[in-house]
Amino acid sequence: MAVRKNQSALTADEKRRFVAALLELKRSGRYDQFVTTHNAFIVSDTDDGERTGHRSPSFLPWHRRFLLEFERALQSVDASVTLPYWDWTVDRSPRASLWAPDFLGGTGRERDGRVVDGPFAASAGNWPVNVRVDGRTFLRRSFGTAVRELPTRAEVDSVLAMPTYDTAPWNSASDGFRNHLEGWRGVNLHNRVHVWVGGQMATGVSPNDPVFWLHHAFIDKLWADWQRRHPGSGYLPAAGTPDVIDLRETMRPWHDTSPADLLDHTPHYTFDA
Repeated sequence: MAVRKNQSALTADEKRRFVAALLELKRSGRYDQFVTTHNAFIVSDTDDGERTGHRSPSFLPWHRRFLLEFERALQSVDASVTLPYWDWTVDRSPRASLWAPDFLGGTGRERDGRVVDGPFAASAGNWPVNVRVDGRTFLRRSFGTAVRELPTRAEVDSVLAMPTYDTAPWNSASDGFRNHLEGWRGVNLHNRVHVWVGGQMATGVSPNDPVFWLHHAFIDKLWADWQRRHPGSGYLPAAGTPDVIDLRETMRPWHDTSPADLLDHTPHYTFDA
């Protein structure tokens, strides 16, 4: 059984293996396929039309499947690798260990956001940004520029306390746990972290930054935490809802998995806490 660990608890060897697997997926071209998929759904998911990966109840199961596919790709390179998660309520400083040169590298330089240290810096030559929203081919970050602070534990707990998974109109205007976690309403959790990192993380091609996977692994963990707190509150909507994914309706692009199939993560992995 795979165990997803807090990135702060990774050993030096686990960090090295994770980074090496990322670099191999990038070299082979498989990594960019994930970036392309994510961006396509960012573009197509709208409040007033069909929506699957974002602004919708299936935001959480869609990303759970997306992360599972990516984790399996990593494991095809190195079977020992699992996705770590980034608890940004604790590791909330640009000096946190995940930003060290031996792991993800740090923020970008002021004039253009270019990341200048670590294995994904342009100078290392291993991380060209091929799927992009502009002409810049290097990884960019700008910690704390567009939004100053990462979410706090108190803010997370306020969202975990919400007893209802989602509500009509099932988009970015909805009340309930999913939309407050996604960040379109309330204290803004998931979206705020993307914007705090900045660079590609603030765009539809956010998986260009490897921290995307650690961020979403924590979002996935928060969904699991919410399920334990509210065992009587399930996925909504159940059936017959236009433009969104109902409980037993399959999700694009896979067409073989419904939210109901992904409510329990434990057949696939557990968390270290």
